[in-house]
Amino acid sequence: MADDLTLFLGGDVMTGRGVDAVLPHPGPPDLWEEQVHDARDYVRLAERGGGPVPRPVPPEWPWGVALPLLDDLRPQVRIVNLETAVTGRGRHEPGKAVHYRMHPDNVPCLTAARLDVCVLANNHVLDFGPVGLTDTLDALAGAGIAYAGAGRHTDEAWRPAPVALPGGRRLLVFAAATPSSGVPPHWAATADRPGVAYLPDLSTGTADALAARIAAHAGPGDRVLLSVHWGSNWGYDVPREQVAFARQLIGAGVDVVHGHSSHHPRPVEVHRGRLVLHGCGDLVDDYEGIGGAEVYRPDLRLLWLPTLDAATGELRTLRAVPLRIRRLRLERAEPAETRWLAGLLDRLGHRFEVDADGLLRARHTATG
Repeated sequence: MADDLTLFLGGDVMTGRGVDAVLPHPGPPDLWEEQVHDARDYVRLAERGGGPVPRPVPPEWPWGVALPLLDDLRPQVRIVNLETAVTGRGRHEPGKAVHYRMHPDNVPCLTAARLDVCVLANNHVLDFGPVGLTDTLDALAGAGIAYAGAGRHTDEAWRPAPVALPGGRRLLVFAAATPSSGVPPHWAATADRPGVAYLPDLSTGTADALAARIAAHAGPGDRVLLSVHWGSNWGYDVPREQVAFARQLIGAGVDVVHGHSSHHPRPVEVHRGRLVLHGCGDLVDDYEGIGGAEVYRPDLRLLWLPTLDAATGELRTLRAVPLRIRRLRLERAEPAETRWLAGLLDRLGHRFEVDADGLLRARHTATG
């Protein structure tokens, strides 16, 4: 319908380390992890379970079947959380266990997905310090990809990424990160230091302050999406303060809360007709072969596709495309895997069914 607005919302997209190692222009493979010291070892882990990965792969390789699927499903706006620095410079953050970076010459991996906005408010965008962050900002700007949630100073970090919509409307993408996702306080942007848009807590006062920032930018015809990096990597429980924070922001005019950080999906909520994704799960990365959390099926991924009423922001339908990662590449999930994902989302509190096209579809969008 002409007054529909369909979004593609992706969780964490990590194109550094092992993914960068197989792209056409890999950066230095050096790592400072406790057990792994060469990024190419993550490629070998993936190959151990899935089979050989060619080198180099074309830039679109990590997205696999997601690209033709998105072309068929035709979302008007494409948004992901980019969980890596895009830099060949900078010093790795001392005392941090894991560092991600993709070489700037591999930006075609991002443009291949025709992304409109990359969210940068997360716990890896400053893995290579302010130099790495400013290189990331420059790389995205040079590629024509808007960003939100980080910047050279406070004003830029908190500034929304505007996306033009038909009829003169805009989608404003705001982004922020929380300490619960591993973002240290000293990564917060200041007036004279690059950094992220940082939420020190999820209190009522912090929500009020964020609502005021949003109100200062949003006009009466604008749709508003808030992307938040929050919570731990594993587990399905959502803290009460996170639920309350999301609901307070929806009450203040946010249409969609796009949450990420967890390596697997977390509960879906519809509050006052507005969508809250508490955790989208991972999308693109090099995590194949890393054992210890198989119970969560982190190899299974989702492309989230909410359709909103463009005039009001109310959720009309919610679909999700079930995928899996293999050989550092997204492919369609098997029917049994699709059913497993549908059952998981049901158990987490929102009913989904598998439609004739093999997509997950929310059975209702009644308010919570």
